[in-house]
Amino acid sequence: MIPFIESGIPGFDELTKSDNGIGGIPENTATLIYGPAKTGKTIFSNQFTYKGLLNGEPCLYITTDQGAKQLEINMNDFQLPVEKYLDDESLYIIDTISDISNENPIRSKSIIPSYINNPTDIMVKVGSGIHFVYKNNPRFRSVLDSSTTLLAYNDNKLIIRVLKAYLMRIYGAGGTSIITYTEDSADRIVETMLKSIVDNIIRLDADELTVEAMKGVGKRSSPYKITEKGIVL
Repeated sequence: MIPFIESGIPGFDELTKSDNGIGGIPENTATLIYGPAKTGKTIFSNQFTYKGLLNGEPCLYITTDQGAKQLEINMNDFQLPVEKYLDDESLYIIDTISDISNENPIRSKSIIPSYINNPTDIMVKVGSGIHFVYKNNPRFRSVLDSSTTLLAYNDNKLIIRVLKAYLMRIYGAGGTSIITYTEDSADRIVETMLKSIVDNIIRLDADELTVEAMKGVGKRSSPYKITEKGIVL
């Protein structure tokens, strides 16, 4: 029986229920959330992160689109307050964008700056981050939001290899990971390669959420909307 963990979106967990009556995200797998821009991919990731924190599961969050401070503000906007989890160090953020966007990167024990154009440095920080969250609870989550920015700043085939290594490290440590990607932002070959390195694929198109592939779950879809509390199916 494949164990599932709560996604943070009750309607999604209902949609993905298997024969044993349990739904959500298959534990210790890698999930790609993709679709056009501004369809809720980051919000899905944030709800996934927050639900894990509520359940005592720490999270390693690699942000490439927004700095750590903006991430916290945006999560608060959807009633997903994370200040407490930054204070107790169960949320570990690798901020790869503040330095290049001329923001002042926040540095703390659980907010670590890196560089979007330096995949080697990011992977070193990922290794430290896994160790950091794992010591709190071996049942942890990880989010990389978004692979789109990594692809934009670096050689695409190199990034596919880096993402594959990242997912293997999370998998090997027992974590459950999510990667986001904006559809058509890279060429079709790269997009196909990206889909080939994950276990589960979910597409958002602003109107409908489609589970294109998921361990133990057939293809399913449902309308959704983005509310002040996040994604609702």
